[in-house]
Amino acid sequence: MNPDTPTSLASGPPDSAALARYPLSLCRFVLVETSHPGNVGSVARALKTMGLGLAPRSLVLVSPRDPDVLRHPEAVAMASGADDVLASACLVDHIDEALAGATLTVALSARPREFGPVRLAPREAVAQAVAQLQAPEACAAFIFGNERTGLPNEIVERCSLITHIPANPDYASLNLSQAVQLMAYELRLAVHGATAPATQDVGFQGVPATAEQIEGMFEHLEQALVEIGFLDPAQPKRLMPRLRRLLARTGLEAEEVNILRGIAKHILLHERRENGSR
Repeated sequence: MNPDTPTSLASGPPDSAALARYPLSLCRFVLVETSHPGNVGSVARALKTMGLGLAPRSLVLVSPRDPDVLRHPEAVAMASGADDVLASACLVDHIDEALAGATLTVALSARPREFGPVRLAPREAVAQAVAQLQAPEACAAFIFGNERTGLPNEIVERCSLITHIPANPDYASLNLSQAVQLMAYELRLAVHGATAPATQDVGFQGVPATAEQIEGMFEHLEQALVEIGFLDPAQPKRLMPRLRRLLARTGLEAEEVNILRGIAKHILLHERRENGSR
């Protein structure tokens, strides 16, 4: 058994105390619409070699092309000893299910975008993820797109951060499992090869907001902005993506999301009372 793997994770179902002591178990890898079964098996192997994939929901597949991919002969062959990681992978139909409970979401995409989350180098993105994993109930998700088309804009825009692996610009074609391997290595290096920031226990640190809490907040804010006439739904321009980018930089906590939703709620109530009295 690897000495840095908790006994409970190696010998049976992990308990919550073991997971809390082992930050890599709080990381999730999400594959969106993966085309090739062999890549799924290779990803499972890449995760296990870096000490990931040991906890439930460590590997989540969103609408893979082959619905029976976990038992596909190519996937099983390419897993090559990581059959346990492959077998425990979760299949879901929508990105909302894949990101449920995640408090930091990192999109992997090399495509230039005018708007979107803050772009960081892989090591910087991983450092932010590991720092957040010190908080209670935290979970970091790394999202990878389809082998041919990558991640769609609507998924990238809802992520906290975006990163890409700075490969040779003349031939930057990384295989999906290679990209996963590199990010998994950076995570392992950050957890086992660096000390935690000296300021991690200074000041108040709340519970990070989950992806679904943040999505609900944006829907609420958008309704309020439309109600007061600040956002024209017929010509929204880039207001909401800009707001997403602004708030993604803050590392929202659950209580902060509740405050923003409370503001949106009172805007809507005020406007409806005003409109009703006219």
